[in-house]
Amino acid sequence: MKLDINKLQYTYFLGVGGIGMSALARWFKAIGKEVAGYDKTATPLTNKLEQEGITIHYEDTVDQIPQEVLSLPKEEVLVVYTPAIPKSHQEYNYLKEQGFVILKRAEVLGLISAAHFTVGVAGTHGKTTTSSMLAHILYHAGRNCTAFLGGIATNYESNLLLAPKAEEKQLVVVEADEFDRSFLHLHPAIEVITTAEADHLDIYGDENAVKDSFNAYINNMVEGGELYIHEGVELEQADTVKSFRYGMKEGEIQAKNIKIKEHKVVFDIALPQFEVPNVQLSVPGEHNVNNAIVAAAVAASVGLSAEEIAAGIATYKGVKRRFEYIVKEPTVYIDDYAHHPTEVKAFISSVKELYPNKKLTVIFQPHLFTRTRDFAEGFAQSLSLADKVLLMDIYPAREEPIEGVTAQLIYNQLTTEKCMVQEDTVIQVLEREESLEVIATIGAGNIDRLVTPLKRFLEQR
Repeated sequence: MKLDINKLQYTYFLGVGGIGMSALARWFKAIGKEVAGYDKTATPLTNKLEQEGITIHYEDTVDQIPQEVLSLPKEEVLVVYTPAIPKSHQEYNYLKEQGFVILKRAEVLGLISAAHFTVGVAGTHGKTTTSSMLAHILYHAGRNCTAFLGGIATNYESNLLLAPKAEEKQLVVVEADEFDRSFLHLHPAIEVITTAEADHLDIYGDENAVKDSFNAYINNMVEGGELYIHEGVELEQADTVKSFRYGMKEGEIQAKNIKIKEHKVVFDIALPQFEVPNVQLSVPGEHNVNNAIVAAAVAASVGLSAEEIAAGIATYKGVKRRFEYIVKEPTVYIDDYAHHPTEVKAFISSVKELYPNKKLTVIFQPHLFTRTRDFAEGFAQSLSLADKVLLMDIYPAREEPIEGVTAQLIYNQLTTEKCMVQEDTVIQVLEREESLEVIATIGAGNIDRLVTPLKRFLEQR
C-alpha cells in the first residue's frame, strides 16, 4: 500500500520512547495527527511525551492498542516500529496479521525527507552533535529548518526542531543512523560522514561490511549533491557528487589556530567560500572542533555568512548526555553517552585536557554484550586513561546474554585503579574517597539514572 501522509489520521508507535522514534512521534503530533504508542518502560522522555499529549502504555498486550487505531480505515493509520522490538512482540504481530501499514522508523524518515532538501549526517561517532550543531546554526540564522536528532538538543530541550513556516520550502537535517542499515532509506542532497569505524558487528559482522554500507549510503545521494567527509575516513567517492575533506591537517575545510580560553575552544575555520575567524565553541574536545567545522561548511554551502555561522556556533549549548556538566564546583561532574572505545577515549582525553592536574574518576556502564565481546580490549585501553574506573555490569538493551561475556572482560584488562560496582553501590564507593576532583558517568544504557542521585550526593558532600 502506497502511503500518503496527508491522508493519515493516526500514527501508532511501537517503541515510542526511543530517541529517534520520539522525534518522529513529535513531528506527527505537530502536523495534526493523532499519536499513541507502546514502550517497554517509562522514562523521563516518555513522561515528557505524555505531557505533550501522546498516549503511551507499557504492557505488550493487544487490548491496549487504542480503539481508534483498530476502527479507522487502514489507509488512515500508520504503525511505526523500532528494530529493537523483538520478533515475538504481540502487538506488532497482531497489527501485521490485520494488514496495517507497518514501517520502520528509518523508512518513515526517508518518506518525510524525500519531499525536502535534506542534509544527512552519518558516522559511527559524532553524528548527534554535528546534526544538532548544524540545525542550531541554521535555526539561529532564521532559516526554515526542520531537524530530526538522535539526542536532546540543550538549546531547545527537544530532539525535534520544527520549521517555523511549515507550508514553505524547508531544509531538513536528519541524523542518518548506520544501525540496521537504517540510513539507506535516505536520499540526501548533502551528506556528512564523520567516522566509519567498526561497530554494530552483531549486524555487520566485520569492519569491511560497515564500510560497504557507508559506501552504499554515499551512492544513495541525490545526483550533483555534496559529500563532506572527515580526513580520517577512507571510503569510495561517488563520481556523481562533489566531495570535500575536512579536519585538522588536510582538505578544503580546516580548523586553524586552535586555543583554549576560559573553558572554550577558540579557532578559525577555513572554508572554500571564505574564512570564519575567532569561532568560540563551548563544547570541548578536538572531535567537537571537527564537528563544528563540518557544520560550518554545510551552513556556508546553503548560503549562510561567516557572521551567521560564528554566531550560531557561539550560542550552541550542546546535547544532553554529550559532555554535559551536571555539577561544576567544588567537584566537577560530567555525564556522557560514549559507548564505543573511540568515543570513550575522545571524551576522557577532552576531560584530561581541561583538568590536567586533577584526579579523574570514571563510572562506566558497557552497552550490549556483542559490543563488549568485540571491543573489550579497546574499552580497557580507553578507560585506563582515567585515574580510577568504577565498572558496572553490561546493559543488555535488545540483546540476550552471551556465555562468557561479562564486564569482567574489560575489568581484567584495565591498567588503572579499579573496582566493580552496581547501580546501588556507586555512591557508597565514592563516599570512601578522601577527595573527589572530577567524576564522569559514561555509557548509553540506563546509567543516566545515576545522574540525579550523584548530583544530590555531591551537593550535600
